[in-house]
Amino acid sequence: MEIGKKWVSPPYNADGWRLDVAADLGHSPEFNHQFWRDFRKAVKSANPDAIILAEHYGDASSWLRGDAWDTVMNYDAFMEPISYFVTGMEKHSDAYEPGAQGDSERFENAMRYYMTKFTGSSLYTAMNQLSNHDHSRFLTRTNHKVGRASALGVAAASEGINIPLYKVAVLMQMTWPGAPTLYYGDEAGVCGFTDPDNRRTYPWGKADYPLVDYHRDMIMVHKCSSALRRGSFKFLKRMKNFISYGRFNEQERYVVAVNVGAETLEADVPVYLAEVADGFMVQAMLTNEKGYSIMPTKYAVKDGMMHVSLTANSGMVFKQEV
Repeated sequence: MEIGKKWVSPPYNADGWRLDVAADLGHSPEFNHQFWRDFRKAVKSANPDAIILAEHYGDASSWLRGDAWDTVMNYDAFMEPISYFVTGMEKHSDAYEPGAQGDSERFENAMRYYMTKFTGSSLYTAMNQLSNHDHSRFLTRTNHKVGRASALGVAAASEGINIPLYKVAVLMQMTWPGAPTLYYGDEAGVCGFTDPDNRRTYPWGKADYPLVDYHRDMIMVHKCSSALRRGSFKFLKRMKNFISYGRFNEQERYVVAVNVGAETLEADVPVYLAEVADGFMVQAMLTNEKGYSIMPTKYAVKDGMMHVSLTANSGMVFKQEV
């Protein structure tokens, strides 16, 4: 308890604690829950703003009642469903399900189910990662190679990757409820199979700088929007390889549309479900196989609907201010 308080207090002032496999501590569930209740009291007494973030696989709802953890690393309601929908790959690159890629119904159902396991505050502060130190790099998952470095070799992690598709995942990460969290090197195009190959050094002087620029601008879109950080969420329309959703509050309306398939598709999106008024929405981000753009292009909204056309491996973010 003293250690818990020490590092969130002056002169260290850490922003909080990330707890490794926190459910495994102790000899019983009863002891575990009591320990983390006591830990929370100690940490919050020293720094009420310090976050307590736990690593946990599975249902964490019994720790998220306001008396233990604040939130968790979001595997169930972010990393896993996003990985399958965008790439068809399991998060360790241990399996490939071709039918899962682009299965928007499976994606929506998974998200609806697992998001209900959170309270509102724990969902909106959950650590939403595409990659981390325990799993393969998301960019490597886009090549659909099943296996690990010990069997395939480290070079295979960079073969046949799909950067435009990875950028679609980043667009979703920066517009989804939660705290988007970047694993170092992802923004620079680092590849790697699961641990330890995922822990490669940062490519100083050899980064994918257009990809770095894209991350910077996508982060800017997120940080400049109260709706993307704290607004309501609603699924709008889904088709094979396509999903759209809204983020909105009293000041802003955002609509996100993505195509994770290899063909151009068109859709009429019921943006009225996100409280978008007739008139127009302005494009805040477009990413596709040619690059990306933040040019503020207008799109008409009529009778609560907006028509979108998305080329292969592309995503769009639209904004309407109230």
